[in-house]
Amino acid sequence: MTSGADPAANRRTAERLIRRAASAGAKLVLLPETWNLMAGPAGVAAGAEPLDGPSLGLVAGLAAELGIGIVAGSIGERVGDGQRVCNTAVVFGPDGAVAGTYRKLHLFDVEVGGRTYRESATVAPGDAVCVADVGPLRLGMSICYDVRFPELYRRLVDLGATAVVIPSAFTARTGRDHWEVLVRARAIEDQVFVLAAGQVGRHPDGSESYGHSMIVDPWGVVLARVDAGVGIAVADLDLDRLADIRTQLPALAHRRRVLGDDSGRGPTP
Repeated sequence: MTSGADPAANRRTAERLIRRAASAGAKLVLLPETWNLMAGPAGVAAGAEPLDGPSLGLVAGLAAELGIGIVAGSIGERVGDGQRVCNTAVVFGPDGAVAGTYRKLHLFDVEVGGRTYRESATVAPGDAVCVADVGPLRLGMSICYDVRFPELYRRLVDLGATAVVIPSAFTARTGRDHWEVLVRARAIEDQVFVLAAGQVGRHPDGSESYGHSMIVDPWGVVLARVDAGVGIAVADLDLDRLADIRTQLPALAHRRRVLGDDSGRGPTP
């Protein structure tokens, strides 16, 4: 998606794309980060919604109507006194009920391409990991900048994840060099399917998102992608292949716990 400052217009686009994906046979749909509103930090904070607001209400209704699971990318969730929001992803099962809620752990406070980003100025970090069962999949939840923190994904795998989702609004500057490398690395090292849906193009605040949404298998093979612009990527996830990869190359079973000894001499097995 190329979301903008009009939540109603963004919801119409999301509904159109969800219905298109369902018509193509999708049983699980992932929307990108802040799919309902891309209007800069102040705009997202001002337009924050509660979890029972119109954006997630639309997604819950579509999940129930179409009989599919939907990960509502993320929205700005109104919390507390409203001074800051949470960047929150919600998973809906095919009955329209909430299967899981995740609040972004790692906030994007960086300087890239001559632009300063301070997500923490308006967004409060989450404090818990989340896995959710949707059909045959156990989904591990993450959002955008989280992809740079591999320990999160290993924790999700330890909790049984067979697929992880990465709804994103990855910057064009970092996306060109890092997006596919990071997404495929998370799939390979954790032997999971990775579903990565991104914002694309220019937004009202002048930011530009990289796009290139993709679905990657546990061997790191890109099964489907949106090469340019707005669109959908659809692929079959073969859970037998996941089991075979984990059996034939049992890297997860070969892990060794390494502890530091506090002496400054480095890790001791």
